[in-house]
Amino acid sequence: MKRVTMMLSLLVLGLHLSFVHAHPQCLDFYPPFELPSDSQPFCDGYKDFGCCTLTQNEAIRERYQTLKRNLPESAAHECRNFLKDILCQECSPYAAHLFDAETTHRKTPLPGLCGGYCSSLYNTCPELIPLVTDDAAIIDAHNTNESAFCAAVEIGDMDYCYPNILQDTFLDDLAWDARSGGGDGCLCFEEFANGLRNPVLAVHANDSTHRLFIAEQVGIVHVYLRNGTRLNDPFLDIQDTVKTSSRRGDERGFLGLAFHPNFVHNSRLFVYYSTLSSSESEIIRISEFQTMSNDSNRVNMTTESVILNVEQPAGNHNGGQMLFDDQGYFYAFLGDGGRGGDPFGQYGNAQNLAELLGSVIRIDVDQQQEGLAYAIPPGNPYVSYNNSERRHEIYAYGTRNMWRCSIDQGDRQTGEGRGRIFCGDVGQHSYEEIDIIEKGGNYGWRGKEGFSCYDNTMCNDFLENEVLPIHAYPHTIGKSVIGGYVYRGCQYPNLNGKYIFGDYVSGRLFELNENTATQEWNSREFCLGDNTVCTGSMLGSFPKNILSFGEDEAGEMYLLSTSEAKTTVPQGKVFKIVDPRKRGNPEECLKDIRDVDVHGPTTPFEPSPSETFRCPKKCKGEYSEVDNTTYCDAKFVITGTVRKAQRFNNELRLTVNVDELHKKAYDLPAIHAGRRISISQYSRSGSCRCPNLEVGQTYFILGDFKSSWQKLILKESSIVKRYHWHHSFMIPRLNKECRALTMELFAKQFS
Repeated sequence: MKRVTMMLSLLVLGLHLSFVHAHPQCLDFYPPFELPSDSQPFCDGYKDFGCCTLTQNEAIRERYQTLKRNLPESAAHECRNFLKDILCQECSPYAAHLFDAETTHRKTPLPGLCGGYCSSLYNTCPELIPLVTDDAAIIDAHNTNESAFCAAVEIGDMDYCYPNILQDTFLDDLAWDARSGGGDGCLCFEEFANGLRNPVLAVHANDSTHRLFIAEQVGIVHVYLRNGTRLNDPFLDIQDTVKTSSRRGDERGFLGLAFHPNFVHNSRLFVYYSTLSSSESEIIRISEFQTMSNDSNRVNMTTESVILNVEQPAGNHNGGQMLFDDQGYFYAFLGDGGRGGDPFGQYGNAQNLAELLGSVIRIDVDQQQEGLAYAIPPGNPYVSYNNSERRHEIYAYGTRNMWRCSIDQGDRQTGEGRGRIFCGDVGQHSYEEIDIIEKGGNYGWRGKEGFSCYDNTMCNDFLENEVLPIHAYPHTIGKSVIGGYVYRGCQYPNLNGKYIFGDYVSGRLFELNENTATQEWNSREFCLGDNTVCTGSMLGSFPKNILSFGEDEAGEMYLLSTSEAKTTVPQGKVFKIVDPRKRGNPEECLKDIRDVDVHGPTTPFEPSPSETFRCPKKCKGEYSEVDNTTYCDAKFVITGTVRKAQRFNNELRLTVNVDELHKKAYDLPAIHAGRRISISQYSRSGSCRCPNLEVGQTYFILGDFKSSWQKLILKESSIVKRYHWHHSFMIPRLNKECRALTMELFAKQFS
């Protein structure tokens, strides 16, 4: 009976097996979009969700008007309908599939036409075919007979043929999920820059030029134009002054860059870097520069003016973020001074308001007061105290090492959320956290790490003005948070309002969604699209070590990562984050672009060469057989059907329906027949999968368990066999032998 049930479930699954990777996709391989509700496009069937702008619709309308004059009067009405249908399929949300472009990357001359529709077209309007295509093969087939013509306009997957695609409820549901932000929500990535040595930031100047300034940790900042072209001459080069090393993971270096809100008029910018003082001690320096009077793409190196020097007692926890708020005040985020556990003084630097380390400072760089290169904003929380007891610059404190903070630009329509400062604060041994910065807030370190006590003597009544994180995650998930941005761009509306961040060690990407009713933030991990989703110039992977995130002038987000976190290794890359489900109307998303004068040579963007991996012909597990040794060594044994496979950087996460549970270790999470479980696979390249399981197939699986991650896993040596009925007959014997072996080992242990 179990085998009958299993076969029925496979039959049901197979009904839409060809649509496992189906998704809306335009001919440029980007997702569809919505047109304004009050617009009247020519291809009105695709107004709500399609691939043509109003300008493209007008071009199709003009072509239609030109071609319809050549249609026969005898069947003018029918032929005009056929003509409009064919011309408008470029606007279909499934245009890439209709024109068979998602696999070949070449558009077919005509959309794939279903048999009945093709026959009707051929017999009703034969004169139409030469008008809409000049493809020789199709014209020859058209001149031969109906069967030849209809065969010529078939596509690789006729499940997408027109007009049947319009009646497919499965595809209709997928399109609805894409429009509404449902579904798996995997991400793709578009390479923007490469060959960088630990790129640590990507910022814009807010001057309408849409340039992106990308900094390498060694102390060089490059200018990239909107199309990815790099100016050969660096914007800024202070590598002779910056203190860092080639040691992997060295946290010192060029760490921050911020442009003055009025940069377009005053040419001022600010930098944050590690260097040596006149006495050769290590310090953090915040300085101001100005660009050349005749070239806004180069800094005038003679204009450096030191704003602040802060002694750095150790080489780590250097902070580095700088921001300007809507009032024009300047924020800098300093680390706690380094080492581990903030060991400086009785309570550490972060809880010592007489020290700037471990705090967020807010100053006014447009004014100066006696003895300072800046002024203290009158609204700062400690201006009424003696400065030697509580530093007037401090805006918030109790931070360990905030690595990457950002200001929410607010909803594009309502402005909701504007001005909030989000930060990722790197943890010590157990937790990483995300915070929203509040005036006078105490973020708990070293009393607390995340929501938990770190120093029991400090984590309760000692922490006045305590502000808890909005989110924390344990080191089973990641070990070094990289703060990101609240997405407020135009191109990917389904991401609006989501705080996107990542982890340097695990290479995982996450989003936080705010529940405004409960004031809670809910976390979800992003999966990465496979090569059926991330096509064209889009990729479904990135180098594992996430270093930072960036935001351009249009509010689009970038991910900065490397495969080797050394300042001497040019493996760093910058990727634009892409949501392949839905995009904003292209005609509305890029406005107010100001040209910038470019002096000197440039280098156009060249994508990295495709990586090739030599995968083994057979996985290690394929050389092993199911016997009493391998069966008894396995932590769990099931017969299961793979329902879903999602990638999360170097992890492939399989959703498996347990058809039969044969064995499991006592310390494993609950596994029951009929229940869906998650099984993870890991690979360094992300390309070679051993064992290689296919969605929709049923397997006999001997798996393992990673207790520190609390995950069911498959190793390269794990035994996975396509299910065969004889596996069920092996189980009673193998279970009996395992029990006997266990009793024998138990007896030896206590003999």
